[in-house]
Amino acid sequence: MNNLTRFGCATLTALTALATTQNTLAAGTWRTVTAAAPAASGGGMLLLSDGTVMAKSSAGPQYGNAWNRLTPDRTGNYGTGTWTALASMGQTRLYFSSQVLRDGRVYVAGGEYGTGLANAEIYNPLTNTWAALPAPGANVSDANTEMLPDGRVLQALVAGTLRSNVIFNPTTNTYSAGPTCVGIHNESAWVKLADNSILMVDRHATTSERYRPSTNTWVADANVPVALYDDFGFECGGALLLPNGRAFFTGATGNTAIYTPGVNGANGTWAAGPVMPLGSGTPDAPMAMLPNGKILCLASAIPTSANHFPSPTLCFEYDYLTNTFQQIFGPTGLTYNSSSFVWTFLNLPTGQILAALQGSSTYWIYTPDGTPLAAGKPTVSGVTRATDGSYTLTGTLFNGISAGSTYGDDWQMNTNYPIVRLAATNGTGNVYYTRTFNWNLTGVQTGSTVTTTQMTIPAKVPYGTYSLFVTANGIASDARGFWYPKPTCPSDIDFDGAVTGSDLAMLLTGWGTTGGVGGLGDIDGDGTLGGGDLSIMLNAWGVCPP
Repeated sequence: MNNLTRFGCATLTALTALATTQNTLAAGTWRTVTAAAPAASGGGMLLLSDGTVMAKSSAGPQYGNAWNRLTPDRTGNYGTGTWTALASMGQTRLYFSSQVLRDGRVYVAGGEYGTGLANAEIYNPLTNTWAALPAPGANVSDANTEMLPDGRVLQALVAGTLRSNVIFNPTTNTYSAGPTCVGIHNESAWVKLADNSILMVDRHATTSERYRPSTNTWVADANVPVALYDDFGFECGGALLLPNGRAFFTGATGNTAIYTPGVNGANGTWAAGPVMPLGSGTPDAPMAMLPNGKILCLASAIPTSANHFPSPTLCFEYDYLTNTFQQIFGPTGLTYNSSSFVWTFLNLPTGQILAALQGSSTYWIYTPDGTPLAAGKPTVSGVTRATDGSYTLTGTLFNGISAGSTYGDDWQMNTNYPIVRLAATNGTGNVYYTRTFNWNLTGVQTGSTVTTTQMTIPAKVPYGTYSLFVTANGIASDARGFWYPKPTCPSDIDFDGAVTGSDLAMLLTGWGTTGGVGGLGDIDGDGTLGGGDLSIMLNAWGVCPP
């Protein structure tokens, strides 16, 4: 982003009239979040690893330093969820870098506007506190970030030649020098490919390059056949990895481009994608992959020398199978009288998309149609309990098949990490989210590679049996039975308050197995019902302690 003049909304142009004449089809449905947020949106949103949403607000000193949390209701519904205020950052920031780290903390750096230009902070959801980090060493402004395979963060710097980067290590909370880009990274969109490399199109150019983690270098890749950046603000739109392994980029010019990766890490190839309908483009605009594989995207009029961020905003779905756009209704109707840059998207664990509008305390939720892609469905093969009460989940595709949502360089709202929810089996309809952390992979489209995550269960969750789901970017695994025993009496398998013959019968019924898909009766947490579990049960015989 280049200046604050973009906040002046232009009058609806002839594009609006043109849009209303099109055959607009209803794909999904929009609704507002019932409760208004405590303060107007300040743009960025992040999905915390406990299933709650952390939303930047405009409250506080100029450009804002406050955050709000959206917690789904007892049935897991975000639309009727509740808002609460979180601790405020030490600096004010508008348009800045952000990542949810593998330990569940939140990293933010820079800010095109505000006091945070050249510094960074980290948020701990467990303590609701912010802590200042060492300075990255140069202006960060509205720069890109991406998570590396080992959990470190590649951080672009908006300084000097606009090609420099640093690497943030969350284990030591320190920065080290990063590799220099071939071209200018400022205003670009970064996409993580299936091989963990990071792809971008150089600013105001038709050259592309990739970051290779194995060599810690940026290398030139193939040329793009169409221009994505406009000639005035040098803006582009978002970019996402598609379910078929290709990367899809949108441009402020209205052009789109599709990248096909090469074999075994070799350079790929580019092809022009469909031109966006109705004379629209993406001078900074949100996109999100839906569970059905389509891309939800906003766009506005193509920039001109007189207006780099024209109105109105239109909404589309891009279908990668037919390589076509379909106009749909947006959060506020067919059009909205602003440019697309004031909107952001976030993938929710429910498969819905949360939409925020800067300056508004209203949030919107989009529920798509269709069926979630089987290719993006996580599987859960094992759940084991540790002596400290935490759990380790094992399976595949815990990180999903895309980053989830995208915008460009100004916001990063990736959701390619596991979120776990527990649905009560006692008929109450209650849903609880656990807190995940230390997931072993940070990539996308990891196929049959084993993925793991640890989780802890909030104190508010009652002991009992549940259906457990792992979701990644809103695509859920099949239900897996989950047994949550009372720590003071784990041998009470039937939860009747005493260890008796009925518990022993249930244990013997599952002898030598995992005890069913939930591990019911695996008292020692080793994954199998056996002598260790029997010994613990016999020693606990009788009424459970209080």
